[in-house]
Amino acid sequence: MARAHFTEHGYVGASLESIVQEADVTRGAVYHHFRSKKELFRIVLEAVQLEVAEQVEAAASAADEVWEQLYRGCRAFVLAAVEQNRKRILLVDGPAIMGWDVWRAMDEKYSMRLLREQLELMQEQGHIPGVSAAAMAHFLSGALNETSLWLASRTPDAADLDNSMNVIRLFLDGIRKHREDLQTPLDHPQ
Repeated sequence: MARAHFTEHGYVGASLESIVQEADVTRGAVYHHFRSKKELFRIVLEAVQLEVAEQVEAAASAADEVWEQLYRGCRAFVLAAVEQNRKRILLVDGPAIMGWDVWRAMDEKYSMRLLREQLELMQEQGHIPGVSAAAMAHFLSGALNETSLWLASRTPDAADLDNSMNVIRLFLDGIRKHREDLQTPLDHPQ
């Protein structure tokens, strides 16, 4: 029920007193388990991060081919992140209330870990030679987070979602098509 309050009212608007009343417990009972409203929110945020990661993993594992697994995982992340019951907690209040470092650590523990593991597997199999799987995971994660923020900041229609998924597909297909070029060292400015 704390999650419902944070979803509906946001962190700032959610009243710990309302949560206590709805749960039919005393304020002392809540403070016995959580030192503060912020700690309660952290638990809710982590549960949301886990849910998103579970959706990503389920979507990716439904495909047999590694590139399709990567695409489906990326797609699932964006769709899960912008769901009405998650977007405020995950994308707005999460980084704002917990701070960027805590939010990123949670992201790395859940969704980004899955992304990095998929890219490491693809690298081991020769699908993405010549680049760091960790660097690519951070790059892709940033793009997916920004796409999610963009979609969450508006009322996305089917065209917005389709366009976002097409961009993800185009980007991944571009890497797939030009992966041999990744073996050639890039010219670095002096």
